[in-house]
Amino acid sequence: MHPMVPKQSYNQSVLRRLEEQFFHLLHRKPPASRLGNSVFWLFALTVGLYVLAWLPGGVGEVFRSLGSLTLLAGVFGAIPLVVRWLRWRMLWKLRNRLLVTYLLIGLAPVVLFGTLAAIAAYVCSGQFANFAATAEINTQLAELATRNQAFDNQIAHAVTDHGGSVSTQQAMGIQLSNEDMALAGTGLKLGAFLDGVQLAMPSLPEPMQMQGIAPPHWAGASFRGLVLDHDQVFFRAIDRERAGTHSIVTITSLPLNSEFLGRVASGLGRITMLPNTRVTTRVSNRLSPSAGNLKEPAKEDSDAAVLNQAKTFDKAGKTPVETISGGTLAKRVNLLDIPINIPTLLETTDWQSGLKFAVVAVVTSRPSLLYQRLFQQSVLMGTALRIALIVAAIVFGVLQLLALLMASRLSRTITKSVADLYEATHAVDEGNLNYRIQVTRNDQLAELSSSFNRMATSLERSLLEQKEKERMLSELAIAQEVQENLFPNRDVSFSRLELYGGSRPARAVSGDYYDFLLFGETSVGLAIGDISGKGISAALLMATLHSAVRAYRFYSEDMIANHRLLSNGSPTGGNGVDREMLEDIFQSPGKVLSLLNRHLYFSTQPEKYATLFLARYDAKENMLRYSNGGQLPPLVLRADDSVERLDCGGTVVGLIEGVTYEDGGLQLAPGDIFVGYSDGVTEPENEFGDFGEERMIELIRQNRHLPLSEICSRMMLALDDWIGAAEQPDDITLVLARQR
Repeated sequence: MHPMVPKQSYNQSVLRRLEEQFFHLLHRKPPASRLGNSVFWLFALTVGLYVLAWLPGGVGEVFRSLGSLTLLAGVFGAIPLVVRWLRWRMLWKLRNRLLVTYLLIGLAPVVLFGTLAAIAAYVCSGQFANFAATAEINTQLAELATRNQAFDNQIAHAVTDHGGSVSTQQAMGIQLSNEDMALAGTGLKLGAFLDGVQLAMPSLPEPMQMQGIAPPHWAGASFRGLVLDHDQVFFRAIDRERAGTHSIVTITSLPLNSEFLGRVASGLGRITMLPNTRVTTRVSNRLSPSAGNLKEPAKEDSDAAVLNQAKTFDKAGKTPVETISGGTLAKRVNLLDIPINIPTLLETTDWQSGLKFAVVAVVTSRPSLLYQRLFQQSVLMGTALRIALIVAAIVFGVLQLLALLMASRLSRTITKSVADLYEATHAVDEGNLNYRIQVTRNDQLAELSSSFNRMATSLERSLLEQKEKERMLSELAIAQEVQENLFPNRDVSFSRLELYGGSRPARAVSGDYYDFLLFGETSVGLAIGDISGKGISAALLMATLHSAVRAYRFYSEDMIANHRLLSNGSPTGGNGVDREMLEDIFQSPGKVLSLLNRHLYFSTQPEKYATLFLARYDAKENMLRYSNGGQLPPLVLRADDSVERLDCGGTVVGLIEGVTYEDGGLQLAPGDIFVGYSDGVTEPENEFGDFGEERMIELIRQNRHLPLSEICSRMMLALDDWIGAAEQPDDITLVLARQR
């Protein structure tokens, strides 16, 4: 280990290499997350511990226990990894995503609506069962109240007929109906009270005689309902009549037992009452029809009754709950014929205190029983409704199936288009630009595939154009390098004249031209030109002009040297040509322009031409001879800041045949600056107008004491500021010369 590497980092790198080698053997990538690495090493540690568990004795047991712990930790850690992997496998494909989306959007609302409908149907069925049971109980109460009222009327007539005194024999003569006598075996009891004294009725069967029950103090003129008397539930009816000055009270009581509940639950199922499961309420009676005749007990009495109703808890701390059940639940008709259990509350009155509370009752029924009860009066209508519901369910199922099939087909078209695009992008990524997608449909996805095919075609064409463009740029770079070699050194040192030139093309190559031609040690030539147009064609014509000027210069030197050798000092050469005339021809800028005009006229296209300024400076006389062929007139900025224009010459070169050019000349004084420039210096525009000749002269005047290279640099910067973010409109060329 290297001494500068931390021990922990070194260990981590070793473990990482071991992990990579293991997965490399399995041809799998190692896990990238920390959780994956942790789970891997937990399982690896588990394997190692289980191997060590083979050791004998307690040591092996310890390693086996540790292995079980690491295995458990690894399993728990692998659960989120497995979930993540399954989710990736299921949702990576677009088809699976669309299927899950369809299930969430299409099936989930159906399931939720169906669940809600099932819950609502269950609750409504339970409430219907409770309603039917409660209606049957109220019917029984009404019948009981009717019997009690009839019994009360008989006693009242007897009292009236006998002047307010009823003997035992007279009471025995009271007649009961056969239905009343039939209820003797169900626990029906009758009782009568005259002015608070119970009447004896020996004519009644002993089981029907009421013993130990007195009229409650809370009862009004009449009462019927459920009562709780000594932890037992009864149906009781109370009627109070006046016979003259006498008060007659009759009580009819029927115990609520399994037999009675069986009659009530007939056709419904089973009814279970929980007498000891009570809900205290002080609200007026809502179930009993005669509750409005009851007196509301005082608050103290109510609270005391509540306390009296509390059951004694057993040793386990629980209240014993007794149940009363009646009826039998029919067998299931079909799979959906499930039991329905919805609890309901039956209002009950405490017989001693008059406190009202609710007793819990549970009605257990089945949909088939409720259906029969609902349509027991119209079987034909029930059958028709059932058939209609079955037909609607079948229609809805078929529509759902059709929707699933249509969604599957639509999703298949989407996934196939995406799969085609996926394969096509892979093919293009591998360099197969000829790959095309087979389009067989006419929709937006098909149009997307067609767009990809067009894009692949355009990409292939663009790559070819890019290669061609790169080739042209390479050639332009070579042309630019060649053109740079055509220009002379920017800074030329001459005996009595400083020279500097600079050119910046608007594009890769320039159509401007400048050159410095040295004639011995005492003379130098200046050439400044501008070719019509920009770019490659202008650069080629500029090279032609450059080569022609250089050729004439070298040819003139060779002609003069040859004539000097042939003439041996005679005024004429060996062929009779005047040497001074030859020297005068090639030292005259105007005559050279004439020769160049003739050369360009016959060697270029008719629309091609050039502007050219030629000058020759003689250091002995400080004389500058020049001729201007359509070029912007160069300027001479005198030492006293006056300006002279060099505009003697003629028209442009190469446009008209047989043009002659005049020569001009001026003598330079120390401090004078020659300024030659192209139109790229004065013609750039912005919102303030052209850069202009005056602004150029002023900048040179302000910086005339600086080196010529610095003046040229500041001129370029000023032009850049003037042009701003816009493209450079034309080639820029500036040639400066200063007399020492």
